[in-house]
Amino acid sequence: MMSDLIYKDESFRIIGACFEVYNQKGFGFTEPVYQECLQHEFSLQAIPFVAQPELPLSYKGIQLAQKFKPDFICFDKIIVELKSVAALTHAHRAQTINYLHATDLELGLLINFGQFPKLVHERLAYNKRNPSATLYEVIGNKGTDQ
Repeated sequence: MMSDLIYKDESFRIIGACFEVYNQKGFGFTEPVYQECLQHEFSLQAIPFVAQPELPLSYKGIQLAQKFKPDFICFDKIIVELKSVAALTHAHRAQTINYLHATDLELGLLINFGQFPKLVHERLAYNKRNPSATLYEVIGNKGTDQ
């Protein structure tokens, strides 16, 4: 149900910015091109973001030397992961869900600029109280799993 979506207004603004980039650039560019365009679009639309922040990882309470870099964190609470691939796969979803687990954030937006003829986006919600209830909702054209 739409009223149950977490961070509904913020995520709709982010997705709207992604549609604007897709409408301007189309599909077929590499991910870094969309990343740069989206940085400009987020600024134009006054969407607060941090691009490719280096975030720490830990294992059994020990901080690892390895860090991970989601494409964006917007509004200090939503991970935005960009792809430019023919179709999203379970591996792409798993990557975004792992980012949510690692940051303790509850919402990830997986955006695919590479699937003609439409932008594909998925909402991945992580339930901190019940991690096994993590779910995703496909909005737009659903890609085939590979």
